[in-house]
Amino acid sequence: MANSPQARKRARQAEKRRMRNKAQMSALRTFIKKVIKAIQSGDKESALQAYRDVEPRLDRAACKGLIHRNKAARHKSRLSAHIKAMSA
Repeated sequence: MANSPQARKRARQAEKRRMRNKAQMSALRTFIKKVIKAIQSGDKESALQAYRDVEPRLDRAACKGLIHRNKAARHKSRLSAHIKAMSA
């Protein structure tokens, strides 16, 4: 346990940030799952709409340092490729 007031405050801040990051990551995963589910169901319109919802969230998560920017790019690339393959 932290002994100095500064260390106690740092522990409180770290816990707050951990909880916020956890909630944001959970929400991000949920949005990605919605896109995958729409792709698997074969409904291109709902897949496109879900992709439009998740794309800015991935970018925001990458800008804030929640995930690496390459990971965000990889998710966007793979999801969009799956959606494009639906029409072919």
